[in-house]
Amino acid sequence: MNDSVKKILVVEDEAHLAKGLQFNLEREGYQVTLVDNGQSAVEILGEEDFDLMILDIMLPKLSGLEVARRIRNTDMRFPILMLSAKSTDEDRELGLAAGADDYLAKPFHLPELLLRVKGILRRWEWYREPVHDQGIFQFGDNWINFASGKAKGCSGEFYLTAKEALLMKLLVSQKGNIVTREELLEKVWGYDPQTETRTVDNFVARLRKYFEKKPQSPQHIITHREKGYEFKSDPKK
Repeated sequence: MNDSVKKILVVEDEAHLAKGLQFNLEREGYQVTLVDNGQSAVEILGEEDFDLMILDIMLPKLSGLEVARRIRNTDMRFPILMLSAKSTDEDRELGLAAGADDYLAKPFHLPELLLRVKGILRRWEWYREPVHDQGIFQFGDNWINFASGKAKGCSGEFYLTAKEALLMKLLVSQKGNIVTREELLEKVWGYDPQTETRTVDNFVARLRKYFEKKPQSPQHIITHREKGYEFKSDPKK
């Protein structure tokens, strides 16, 4: 098989849905592996490399939330698209907080899922491009290794989720300039810039908790009201 073919792990216990996803993803040219429970997902991720995981929340043995948390506690750095029969904002936030990079409520339209998959993989390729000459980007007492996703913040070392890392990379690559919420939504999430969502604001709040000594008075990730956000590596400038 061509090395450029992207490998996707689908973790879904509804056999009919899983087979449907496999059929349609393979029609798009992806290589697809199916597992039907959370424990098997964790085990296969320790043995094989994948470019993306489509993960249901409600699973036997280990829930999708627990699978995502376990992955994010390791150095495995790949995107997670989470599926759920629940569509409330609270459930979405739980999924994103556990480490999902995108969230799609069931029932979903197949074309939308395929577009999300394509967009995630495209953005992840962009993310892998070096943002600077050094392997680790430092600012204040913080640092980020964009290659591994490992970071050091106010509370010590941890791993950024893929979406958090994407957002930080875009802000860092445009440091000193204002990046609009619309640009962040389009480039990091792939959403229509007209989409009404607090997604960006919620992620920025999480990043400030990681890297700002006083999140309510940020020195590095600055809000420009009605314009967007600006990253400053040196708050004195």
